[in-house]
Amino acid sequence: MSFFVVCPVLPFPNLYWWKNCLKATEIILDAGEHFQKMSFRNRYLIAGPDGVITLSIPVAEGRQQRRPMRDVLTDPRDKWQIRHWRTLQSAYNRSPYFEFYAPMLEHLFVNTYEQLYDFNVASVHALASCLGIAPVFRESREYISLLPEGGADLRGDFLCKDYEGHFGADSLRYYQVFEDRAGFLPNLSLLDILFNEGPAARSLLLR
Repeated sequence: MSFFVVCPVLPFPNLYWWKNCLKATEIILDAGEHFQKMSFRNRYLIAGPDGVITLSIPVAEGRQQRRPMRDVLTDPRDKWQIRHWRTLQSAYNRSPYFEFYAPMLEHLFVNTYEQLYDFNVASVHALASCLGIAPVFRESREYISLLPEGGADLRGDFLCKDYEGHFGADSLRYYQVFEDRAGFLPNLSLLDILFNEGPAARSLLLR
């Protein structure tokens, strides 16, 4: 049976995003929705020794802008890519699979991305490649206001204030490097399960 989801385009989406998308026969990436401040559209979460680390991508004109995602620019004055990559190296250099996947991801932090949307899409495709899957992605340049029958809308699920409500204790569990110090941290970026579980990440997501 055909089933599609309409998704916000996030950088390195979390497990909730992926688990819902991998159930679908088609994934529609909405480039026309307006950027929303205090959402996951320019941030992702990873694990650190003291708990959750939030990595934010600075946007030009700040968080107050009301532009479609396809038009949001990253702040060229901020060396965020260098900072993010160093943080990932520091957090995951002891994880079992960081060295294996690092060469497949490092280009995202070296190449210049002027538009937030372009970086987000590149991160999604890179993660899909690391998982060894080929989901059917389709881009909508215009905002989708009415969903045809047979679809689900995930766009409202990714406001930061709703993190605990949407991504609670029933989340997928797996090995985490700092669990003995910080406890298990649910629904982080897919990067976390990838670096910790490697090839097993795919089967865990599809379970």
